[in-house]
Amino acid sequence: MVQTIQARDISLYDLEEKFGLELINDPNFFTEWVDNLPTLVEEEKLALERIKSNYLNLTKRRPMSEEAVKMVVLSRLLDLAGLYQAPYEIETETSTQISAEDEGVIVKGNIDVLVIQKRLWVLVIESKSTKFDVITALPQALAYMLDTPNIEKPTFGLLLNGREFVFIKLIKQEQPKYARSYALSIEKEDELQQVLTILKRLGELIVSATDY
Repeated sequence: MVQTIQARDISLYDLEEKFGLELINDPNFFTEWVDNLPTLVEEEKLALERIKSNYLNLTKRRPMSEEAVKMVVLSRLLDLAGLYQAPYEIETETSTQISAEDEGVIVKGNIDVLVIQKRLWVLVIESKSTKFDVITALPQALAYMLDTPNIEKPTFGLLLNGREFVFIKLIKQEQPKYARSYALSIEKEDELQQVLTILKRLGELIVSATDY
């Protein structure tokens, strides 16, 4: 009998046991979030200060909802990173499904935001309310990323709850492997700038035939 699991209910243990997912601790596996990051212009820095100001103002009384995180923080970052422009395409709430044939398990769920270039997954972004630890979204995002049709090239992900941001790299191939950045905070000096430079760098790599 085939077992169906909602992606929101999956755990890292499930992904390791049923899909062979492996965490890679070697810093050389995921260098894209620290190396060769672009320099931001003053206009971009001012825009990020506006995002931070909006966030701090809106969280004075209560945590931001998931929808507010998307509207106030995520949407502006994707715009500044140029991911709304060609050659990128955006699909939202895209359904996905992965299966472990030997285990008789199917994992189902919806992706909050999926950035697609030439019909290939390039960024999976899972938005969570600010009242939750951003890492709670890690198993769910990895479950979605395992559904990538492109097994030869890396798939990148971004987890955010408005306050914190974590980047992920997944390579599927024979055995799926992943690594993640540490959490970057909107409340720490210059870390929101780093988030934007990482997004811009990943966008460059994805459309570069020579690098990826």
